[in-house]
Amino acid sequence: MSQTEQARKYTRYSETQGLRNRNRQYRTPRAKRDISLESDLPIRIVLVDPPGGVDFGIQRGGGSNYETLFVQQAKRGDVVFDFSLVVADNRKDGLPNFKGAFAQGPPANRFLYVDVGTYAGQKDTQWSRRMKIPLQGITWQQIRQVASKPGHMLVARIPGKAKDGSPSCATVRLLGDWEVTK
Repeated sequence: MSQTEQARKYTRYSETQGLRNRNRQYRTPRAKRDISLESDLPIRIVLVDPPGGVDFGIQRGGGSNYETLFVQQAKRGDVVFDFSLVVADNRKDGLPNFKGAFAQGPPANRFLYVDVGTYAGQKDTQWSRRMKIPLQGITWQQIRQVASKPGHMLVARIPGKAKDGSPSCATVRLLGDWEVTK
């Protein structure tokens, strides 16, 4: 093998190793996450000031094979849903992987659905909508806090109404960030 061929081979190896090492610096090492490979993560979704007379619920399952759980209507104030997701430490990029029957979408873009009106099983309504609540932004640090403090959970507050006063739909923006609370 000539010196030129050896230099090319070494350069390819160095570049490959450099890419691997560069990717690693963005990951949180598993040992530092202090979480088992799969854990239950308590979640609270708060619909802030949704319109009355409309059913809201959390979607379990996907496609045409789903059910809506925890169905309720706003009587006064906010609507609150408490449930758990499974979080796993198995993504190549080191980020949390939310799993289970409530998690929707591909691992890098997981979200939850809040079913609205007929999607939530309501018969006497004009509303047929879903709210998509993104799970991006939840960190390993928050997950560790919840895991280490019994009774704590991750909370997201989302608008229950659109600007026109109808139920929110499509991808909703959180009112603030995901927060750890009791």
